[in-house]
Amino acid sequence: MNPTREEESVDSLSSLEERILRAVELVSQLKQQNQTLQKEVEEALAGKSEAQAQLAKLQQEMDSLRSERKQVRTRIEKLLGQMDLLSES
Repeated sequence: MNPTREEESVDSLSSLEERILRAVELVSQLKQQNQTLQKEVEEALAGKSEAQAQLAKLQQEMDSLRSERKQVRTRIEKLLGQMDLLSES
């Protein structure tokens, strides 16, 4: 081998080695980002479950309050009807 071919070969290997090292670094960074994103997704899903449970509880409470309001309205209407009867007599 002549010296230029050896230099070209060494340069080529060095270049290949640098590209491989950059690829390894990139893969490591992407794995770390993937893990971080997976944790964020898990936290978001947990938050979603909590929010859904709270929503169900609030809906149940709202239904209960509506029912109570209807009962109060009925009782008031009944009382007003009795007052009307008393005022007519």
